Amino acid sequence: MSTQVSEEVREALHEGRPVVALESTIIAHGLPRPRNLAVALELEELVRAGGAVPATIAVVDGTARVGLERAALTRIAEDPAVRKLGHRDLAPALASGVTGATTVSATAWLADAAGIRVFATGGLGGVHRGWSETQDESADLRLLAGVGITVVCAGVKSILDVPATLQRLETLGVTVVGYGTEHFPGFYLSSSGEPVDWTLRTPEEVAEVIRAQDALGGPRAALVVANPVPETEQLDPALHDRVLAQGLAAAQEKAITGQAVTPFLLEYLTVHTEGASLEANLAAVRGNVRLAARIATAYGAGAPGAEISGAEASGAEASGAEASGAEASGAEASGAGGR
Repeated sequence: MSTQVSEEVREALHEGRPVVALESTIIAHGLPRPRNLAVALELEELVRAGGAVPATIAVVDGTARVGLERAALTRIAEDPAVRKLGHRDLAPALASGVTGATTVSATAWLADAAGIRVFATGGLGGVHRGWSETQDESADLRLLAGVGITVVCAGVKSILDVPATLQRLETLGVTVVGYGTEHFPGFYLSSSGEPVDWTLRTPEEVAEVIRAQDALGGPRAALVVANPVPETEQLDPALHDRVLAQGLAAAQEKAITGQAVTPFLLEYLTVHTEGASLEANLAAVRGNVRLAARIATAYGAGAPGAEISGAEASGAEASGAEASGAEASGAEASGAGGR
């Protein structure tokens, strides 16, 4: 595969310094121009301020790029011909020499292949409403079941079927933890109302879980760190519920189905909340990027001495198959029973 890792990212990985992967779809397709480029630069600076190296990922002229210089970042932001690339699109994109922005699935895969352990994004894709009729499910979920990366996100997009998505993640063996919350975030909202089984409260606790995953080995799967947007910056819940219901009705009336549903609903929310949903989205992304940098730094700081013997993960004893009861370095894992 034609992949190019920037010199800055390559040196950081070689030296064991923290790196945070960033997706590019939000730049090319998620924000209006010219604000998208300003946000892209801002997110990279937030990573640097947190002590890590940013690695924005995209495909440029048929080459997968892990870490973009200013010119490439500007092109992704400004060129209307930039395509949207999921994991399944990477091979034809590289073979045909196109330029495209990477979604969660493509970014996670390329970041994992490069050896990056932490990835920050806004919200994951998931199981769509009406799945029993459409069988529509984001490629993000299955891809995350096969890569050993930590994804910091604000949950899944609230236009999706959140309970079904959580069930699907459980089935696929993807670990989900709430960061400072006992409820799964709702993307634009601080809470979806759905509980999480585990709650972690510091970047160091998250880093301990990553190390425990390293020690356990076995099937590779992502760790999803669900970080809620602050309540002061969330979209008003009543406005969200009202506009989403109207958007779902409008989509049905216009016979919009399949992959067209998500962009239609996201645009509908932006327009009918007068941009408030976009601001909540950006608040979530900024918070996720800041947290991801802190997690990557904490993980890197402990890596040299993080030796695990047998079933002990940095002081966390996992007896037999009872790994879910492990206490990691005093990490407060508040959880009800398995979902």
